[in-house]
Amino acid sequence: MRPAAAAATATAAALRLRATAAGSLSPPSSIAASRFLAPRRAALLHLPPLRRLCSPAAPHASAAAPDSVPPPRPSPVMDAQFESFRSQLDESSTLRDRIRAVVAEVESASRVATAALLLVHQPVPLADVLGKAKAQVEVIKGLYAQLADILKECPGQYYRFHPDWRSETQAVVSMLAFMHWLETGGLLMHAEAQEKLGLSSGEFGLDVEDYLTGLCFMSNEFPRFVVNRVTAGDYDCPRKVLSFLTDLHASFRMLNLRNDFLRKKFDGMKYDLRRVEEVYYDVKIRGLASAESKQDAC
Repeated sequence: MRPAAAAATATAAALRLRATAAGSLSPPSSIAASRFLAPRRAALLHLPPLRRLCSPAAPHASAAAPDSVPPPRPSPVMDAQFESFRSQLDESSTLRDRIRAVVAEVESASRVATAALLLVHQPVPLADVLGKAKAQVEVIKGLYAQLADILKECPGQYYRFHPDWRSETQAVVSMLAFMHWLETGGLLMHAEAQEKLGLSSGEFGLDVEDYLTGLCFMSNEFPRFVVNRVTAGDYDCPRKVLSFLTDLHASFRMLNLRNDFLRKKFDGMKYDLRRVEEVYYDVKIRGLASAESKQDAC
């Protein structure tokens, strides 16, 4: 209730009380009643003005006192630290964007080369297939040189940015290893893969796990390749592929692989080996294997 309304209500109550007290004292009242009411009447007649009992109006709630204390500010040392962090994060983001732009070109060139290699499953001369793929390998080599130049700006940060090109590098290694087998019938070694990509064993090299994962990807191509070669009349191809995959699988078993992505891809190699074995045994049972293949089986 507001102060003015409270004062008006109190005044009205006091006047009613005075009128009641005055009207209740009739002349024939007893002396006892007069004595009982006399002190109360005197008290009512000598009440102080109600305005003096009312407290002064409080200031309006919405009128808040102005803030005299300024808001706290960070210390100069804290400002300098976070300004340094902001600069480092901006530089890292800019560097990562440059790396991803180059990696996108590597992925594009790798897809073109892989598409050219798919022609190996068709009756196309091997020299033509490899020629188109090798042209893209030179493009990829130049792109890895650009990556190496970018990483020179942040020495010692290879594994910080390595996930940005890991999957693309594994696909490139798979393609290079398959091309190498088509040409030589042997395994592309780690040093040879680095040389084909223009990498070194120093600051920017070919990660060992990327190389091994690329070899596992390469084994996925052999079951289809063997079936198509047998269909084309090359009955000795299953024997060659089976011998190569058997040696490669045995070499991988020397590694202590944990339950990670590389281990899962290696586990898939045994299924590729089994499919090649089925094709080889089918060719052998039908008497289509060459004499050399029969001697190897014995």
